[in-house]
Amino acid sequence: MFESLTYLQLQQYWWIIISLLGGLFAFMMFIQGGQTLLGKISKDDEILKTMLVNSLGRKWELGFTTLVLFGGALFAAFPLFYSTSFGGAYWVWMGILFCFIIQAVSYEFRTKPNNFFGQKTYETFLYINGSLGVFLLGVAIATFFSGSEFFIDERNFSFWQNSLRGLEALGNPFNILLGISLLFLVRISGAMYFINNIDNNLIRKRSVNSIKIDMIIFLVFFLNFLYMLFTRSGFAYDENGHVFIEKYKYLNNFLDMPFVGIIFTLGIILVIISVFNTVEKQKSCCIKTGGVGIVLTVMALFLNVGFNGTSYYPSVYNLQSSLTIENSSGSEYTLLVMSYVSLMVPFVLAYITYAWYQMDKVKITKKEITSKDAHNY
Repeated sequence: MFESLTYLQLQQYWWIIISLLGGLFAFMMFIQGGQTLLGKISKDDEILKTMLVNSLGRKWELGFTTLVLFGGALFAAFPLFYSTSFGGAYWVWMGILFCFIIQAVSYEFRTKPNNFFGQKTYETFLYINGSLGVFLLGVAIATFFSGSEFFIDERNFSFWQNSLRGLEALGNPFNILLGISLLFLVRISGAMYFINNIDNNLIRKRSVNSIKIDMIIFLVFFLNFLYMLFTRSGFAYDENGHVFIEKYKYLNNFLDMPFVGIIFTLGIILVIISVFNTVEKQKSCCIKTGGVGIVLTVMALFLNVGFNGTSYYPSVYNLQSSLTIENSSGSEYTLLVMSYVSLMVPFVLAYITYAWYQMDKVKITKKEITSKDAHNY
């Protein structure tokens, strides 16, 4: 089946899969967004807070599964990116990993007996994961467009050229814009998830109020990010692999690939519609519409930066060291074997969907949380 594909087609196939998984992971980060809202929505009411944490606790492992799928696919299909970025932008990736480690620890130990750290400590960890972790991830993804400082020699050994080891990305306003945009996007989806998953009028009211504020902040930063994206020069390469600067590259990519542009536009529209229906029409099911919108938007951004002769991990130190889907992928045989393994991805996604459905058959209520047999995170 996959044997009929050329090497380039295999590389494109895997970039499409990575783009889809990236979109799915961005949607699943409503868990992180919800974690930043625990104090704001519960206002230190322990029963309300427990309802919120239990709601997220039932889904955080699904989010982790999606993260592993996304990261594993990216690093396996394009190992040169893994060695360059993880070995170079060390402190950013270590910060992200640390934030996700403390999330897992928090859900496991927050309500354990004899917890000498106390619940507040683990709730702080959840907030750090939902805020700093998401922000740093957005900054790291933004470098796919803005570039990093590294050099790759003829043996594919990479050498990072900045002593800050990735933290220099925090000094670029473009990267900051995407980081903050992503943070407030997941806060919006987190609030919509609470409305859909919990049967409590007070939580619903406070979640709607949170969405109203966060949506304004998100639009301010995201529209500025789009302006800078569409007006900036990008990193293109020709048929010989020579990298050069092209004016309005990322805008041109959407114009040259209208299907990707349509996906991107549709995704943004769906997110706006979901927010409108949640706030104005008091609908509780909009996490689904918004989720589809987030997946399409993020997927389109990944397709934009990886296709149409674009370097997805450019080097501003040495243009010819920039990574493309053609010069950074695994071997043709590796991609071919992995392509058969990729046929398992739909089954994993089906498992996530089924598990979600089973957990959401009945909404979380105050009665359930306060019962003797309740299992609280």
